[in-house]
Amino acid sequence: MEGGAYGAGKAGGAFDPYTLVRQPHTILRVVSWLFSIVVFGSIVNEGYLNSASEGEEFCIYNRNPNACSYGVAVGVLAFLTCLLYLALDVYFPQISSVKDRKKAVLSDIGVSAFWAFLWFVGFCYLANQWQVSKPKDNPLNEGTDAARAAIAFSFFSIFTWSLTAALAVRRFKDLSFQEEYSTLFPASAQP
Repeated sequence: MEGGAYGAGKAGGAFDPYTLVRQPHTILRVVSWLFSIVVFGSIVNEGYLNSASEGEEFCIYNRNPNACSYGVAVGVLAFLTCLLYLALDVYFPQISSVKDRKKAVLSDIGVSAFWAFLWFVGFCYLANQWQVSKPKDNPLNEGTDAARAAIAFSFFSIFTWSLTAALAVRRFKDLSFQEEYSTLFPASAQP
């Protein structure tokens, strides 16, 4: 890579969408974004059932409305978080201060690790509620594929968010090295 640590040599330069799209953390963030759409979309579309004998709809996960609400809330909030950090990824090369870059990367580490944890909790919760669901509540197996998809993509999201956090740790180490190098060799820090 040209210049300093993780784009520091290009700070203030023109936006390059090709470089942005090729970066692993951007790819993982887009994949996480798609996974969150699948989770909340499948629960919203087919996660609630109507019973012929009852007038109200109920959650497919063991008739537990909290399970559906958690899946939808985590999915929607992860969707919005991905959009926020994709915007930060676009803006990141424009940040000229190494200290500000470090703050952005530290927030990325914390948020990504937090979302990996939330997806782990969501996977365990949805899988447990699906396991204890009674077949008599859904005799026609309506929405079962969507329920399984939400569980599966919750599981996959654990890994995408964990990898995003790991890549952010690597970015942080690169920025820390750049800051130390700039302090030790101020004349040769920027070409």
